[in-house]
Amino acid sequence: MEIQVDEPMAFSPRRDRLQVDGSLKSYEQNFKLSGVKKDIEKLYEAVPQLRNVFRIKDKIGEGTFSSVYLATAQLQVGPEEKIALKHLIPTSHPIRIAAELQCLTVAGGQDNVMGVKYCFRKNDHVVIAMPYLEHESFLDILNSLSFQEVREYMFNLFKALKRIHQFGIVHRDVKPSNFLYNRRLKKYALVDFGLAQGTHDTKIELLRFVQSEAQQESRSENKVHVISGNKMSLSGSAVPRELEQQPTTKTSVKRPYTHAQIQIKQGKDGKDGSVGLSVQRSVFGERNFNIHSSISHESPTVKLMKQSKAVDVIYRKLATKKKAVSAKVMNSGVMKKTTSSCPVSLTCDCYATDKVCSICLSRRQQVAPRAGTPGFRAPEVLTKCPNQTTAIDMWSAGVIFISLLSGRYPFYKASDDLTALAQIMTIRGSRETIQAAKTFGKSILCSKEVPAQDLRKLCEKLRGIDANTPKLTSDIQGPASHDPTFSEKTDHKAARLLQTSHAQHSGHLYKGNRNGCWGLDAHTTNLEGWDMVPDEAYDLLDRLLDLNPASRITAEEALLHPFFKNMNL
Repeated sequence: MEIQVDEPMAFSPRRDRLQVDGSLKSYEQNFKLSGVKKDIEKLYEAVPQLRNVFRIKDKIGEGTFSSVYLATAQLQVGPEEKIALKHLIPTSHPIRIAAELQCLTVAGGQDNVMGVKYCFRKNDHVVIAMPYLEHESFLDILNSLSFQEVREYMFNLFKALKRIHQFGIVHRDVKPSNFLYNRRLKKYALVDFGLAQGTHDTKIELLRFVQSEAQQESRSENKVHVISGNKMSLSGSAVPRELEQQPTTKTSVKRPYTHAQIQIKQGKDGKDGSVGLSVQRSVFGERNFNIHSSISHESPTVKLMKQSKAVDVIYRKLATKKKAVSAKVMNSGVMKKTTSSCPVSLTCDCYATDKVCSICLSRRQQVAPRAGTPGFRAPEVLTKCPNQTTAIDMWSAGVIFISLLSGRYPFYKASDDLTALAQIMTIRGSRETIQAAKTFGKSILCSKEVPAQDLRKLCEKLRGIDANTPKLTSDIQGPASHDPTFSEKTDHKAARLLQTSHAQHSGHLYKGNRNGCWGLDAHTTNLEGWDMVPDEAYDLLDRLLDLNPASRITAEEALLHPFFKNMNL
């Protein structure tokens, strides 16, 4: 008698994993969908009049200060019209909301600047209704764009910037996601004026109020401080009588913290965190510039401040009354003599060195506008220059342009302003950055000299185009390559912030590396025109990424640049 036994079903971990992944993905989609439905219902409840006009279909964007929904409006005549509804968070300042609306109504509606159709308000909830422009994701199309499409993209971006700059509007947040692009219709729209500021002669009246409020806030936070360039000293403000009567010996002052422990609270725009005293900080060669050791390291050449020498702010104000010494400070790039607030024994000992002493750490940070998106901030924003102009928008446009030419996005990716400045130095050079900073009253110290890169060679290297043979290569390397066209003096650790990993042929359009930077795949990139990029393209890029805001090219000048020859305004 034969007994047949069915073979047990083979265990397939891959199939089981796919089933789990599929169900998890389905769950996430359903969860997200239910979340969107709840948000739409909450918006209807917050602003009931929306129900009478719009049918909200989806949530298409979410930021720090607002959420954007796609809706349709039934017009009296004609088909349904697609509308973008921007719901501003209730905590937004009324003047800020009104200023954004004024930017849209006065400057918007033409020259690739988004306009406004309606505005709804219920209590503290404000919804701005704008025309909806269907658009592509910048990342999705980055490496499928032909060179001619890149020319058109930049030309239309400069048209929009010229328009708003004519009204004295500084956008402050120029980036691909705020410049909508419909590739099929060749339509463009500059959006989101939530962070906009006005120039000194702005034609947008409400931006003057935004500016004056910011200045008032800055004055109130620094009313006992004098800011001169990058050196900050205490002013000779009046000291309470009871403090004047106290003896000036060091032993009479008790410190509220030990030498190894101090908490520094920066300005509104800073981060809280423990910072070590008198710690040497190398500009290059560190992964995160926000993290410092709490152990101080003494140098044989430079004596670091001891615990007995360190005094608090109150004592230093008192010491100012007793004795002052002459010290050099930088003010608007000009050296001049002034009086220091610290006695000889307490003079800051970290000036022109790559460390920060306890005296400097106990001072308040300089307050200056720094709103914007990391990676797109200009050098004058990163160094907290108080006088910022429309030139910061042109720098951001330059960062977009270098992403288009190199095929890398985001091009700069930094966790903090110092890292961002170090990354800029790896491209534009440390000496050039230091020299440019002097023109707007800032002194930068760099531990290593980093040469400026040739923009053409850099972009071609990152895009994977061989300089000798006009074709896309599969070996994509970064600027820290051993290629002789790149200087051996370039700091490799800093360069790795921009370098991407070796591209693998897996059939996908983009290749991400461990730093989150996305490059291109040789199989899917549009080569049209990229083998003959003219010198004018890199000349324009050079002028956009001019480290000196005073000489940086304007939007009006950019439109007349030879790069856009034969293109109609």
